[in-house]
Amino acid sequence: MILYPAIDLKDGRCVRLVKGDMNLATVFNDNPAAQAKEFATAGAQWIHIVDLNGAFAGKPVNAEAVRAIIAAVGPDVPLQLGGGIRDLATIEAWLGAGVRRVVLGTAAVKAPQLVKDACRLYPDRIAVGIDARGGMVAVEGWAETSNLAVADLAQRFTDAGVAAIIHTDIDRDGVLTGPNVQASAALAQSCAIPVIVSGGVSSLDDIRAVKAAASSGIAGVISGRAIYDGRLDLKAAIRLLGAA
Repeated sequence: MILYPAIDLKDGRCVRLVKGDMNLATVFNDNPAAQAKEFATAGAQWIHIVDLNGAFAGKPVNAEAVRAIIAAVGPDVPLQLGGGIRDLATIEAWLGAGVRRVVLGTAAVKAPQLVKDACRLYPDRIAVGIDARGGMVAVEGWAETSNLAVADLAQRFTDAGVAAIIHTDIDRDGVLTGPNVQASAALAQSCAIPVIVSGGVSSLDDIRAVKAAASSGIAGVISGRAIYDGRLDLKAAIRLLGAA
């Protein structure tokens, strides 16, 4: 199981939000590339990046910061990038620039054929981000909640070749109350696509809870604020997930 330390980009800086609210951003590092290098040195197997401004704008905004991260870690640590990626040209550009996997969120709801086309063109390099509020899918940087249930969206892509689903419980994101493992496990069992848990991780106990659900189809977990706050030791969490 993989631990994905998160770098959320707002105005070129590394931040964490509370429940996706752009007005509740805490800046943790003015140098995202240095932060990525720190994660790599700690042994991170992947790094999860979100262009928060891009998610709202519908196009990449923090491209300079992303390119700096790519340059900082090189090919040794694969990068997973989401936020504002809404067309094939942008997908192709980021994959060509050195991003290993692109995450499609709003596009998965509003342009599902794009996801299927991207999966066909770039096997194992496309993930779907399903951000949930009360079990319903949120889009446009979590600013809008749709009438689409999480499981129904996942079912659209069961046979598309999606590499992973990133399931974020918005109400738990950035508040350190523990991840919604039960909901993520149920999602994984319903769609037969590996699920990455996101939102609420606060401790090694939370990492243990995620690991205990591995048999359901959970393949990884994302953590941000807990690592920055020092509540979660990144090296210890990586060792825990890697242990038999």
